[in-house]
Amino acid sequence: MTADQTIDLSGLNCPLPILRTKKALATLASGQTLSVTCTDPATPTDFAAFCRQTGHELLESTAVEAQFRFLIRKR
Repeated sequence: MTADQTIDLSGLNCPLPILRTKKALATLASGQTLSVTCTDPATPTDFAAFCRQTGHELLESTAVEAQFRFLIRKR
């Protein structure tokens, strides 16, 4: 699936990945998708909780070595 917007948040630690993702999602229309790349090992748990709490849909969560990728659909 191709994302409508992509952001690379590698090197940032909690809470910055969530805050920057929230800001990026605010620019999207409902139903659009955001691809996020992170290196903070806490982000898989953080993004799952963020999506549960905000109603956005976590479509994909993958980890390759020390890099995490998330695909989120805006509610």
